[in-house]
Amino acid sequence: MEYVFEKIQVPHQHSFISREIQMAERLPKIHSHKNFELNYIVSGSGRRIVGDNISSFERNDLVLLGPEVPHSWEILETQKDTAPSCITTHFYENIISSDFFNIPELENVVDLLKRANRGISFKGSKIKNIRVKLERLVQLDGLESYIELLTIFNDLLQVDTYEYLTSDVDMPDKFTKDLDRINRVYEYVFLNIEEGVRLENVADLLHMAPGSFCRYFKKKTNRTFTQYVKGVRIGIAAKMLIETEKSVTQICYDSGYNNLANFNHYFKSIMKKTPSEYRKNFR
Repeated sequence: MEYVFEKIQVPHQHSFISREIQMAERLPKIHSHKNFELNYIVSGSGRRIVGDNISSFERNDLVLLGPEVPHSWEILETQKDTAPSCITTHFYENIISSDFFNIPELENVVDLLKRANRGISFKGSKIKNIRVKLERLVQLDGLESYIELLTIFNDLLQVDTYEYLTSDVDMPDKFTKDLDRINRVYEYVFLNIEEGVRLENVADLLHMAPGSFCRYFKKKTNRTFTQYVKGVRIGIAAKMLIETEKSVTQICYDSGYNNLANFNHYFKSIMKKTPSEYRKNFR
């Protein structure tokens, strides 16, 4: 699995860029960038990685991400010929510190953007109206486009069904040293999960002893490092369930588990479905 730091080119004299992208044209790499990102799935389904969360996505999936959050949307092999697409909007990371946003009427929008460092997945019937506005946003330019973006923010604030996708990193500001450290850990795990993750190596990345690192990781992410690694392994298992004909038992062992009952229990706790139900959902 590959990790890439991506630089999003926002055109000169623009604060954001919105476009519809054919997902098959993008390589399924784990990447991050300094921009905020609002991603809407127009068509297609597959596997989504946001920070330490691995789950499935489908049409009408709408996610807001803060800067530097590692993420990837990987479509199913069986759908690459059907041209699945998404509408992606990137805007500057310093947008919330601009003078324009420093007004009482936009306090709730600023709060929403600050919470986006955990990745927010929006749900419910109100998504349809946001989709219409995103489709219009792609066609607009200048002041009209900025006004439309503000109305989209307002609609996001009205969505009362949502979930945070990644762990709550305990820090006062998304640009602190803690976020950089945690993302380095995520990167190491994604790059080495198939060959094997060694606690000593990841602790060395942060210049810590293994015990100190484990306490630090638990404090900052509200889960143990072992729980995080198990979750990534479940993501690998989910990929095999979708893309191979291997039995659930074989996938259990191939993804690093040696007990089928534990595998089934942990898979359901993360994916909200049993391995068999998850596979059936994509068939």
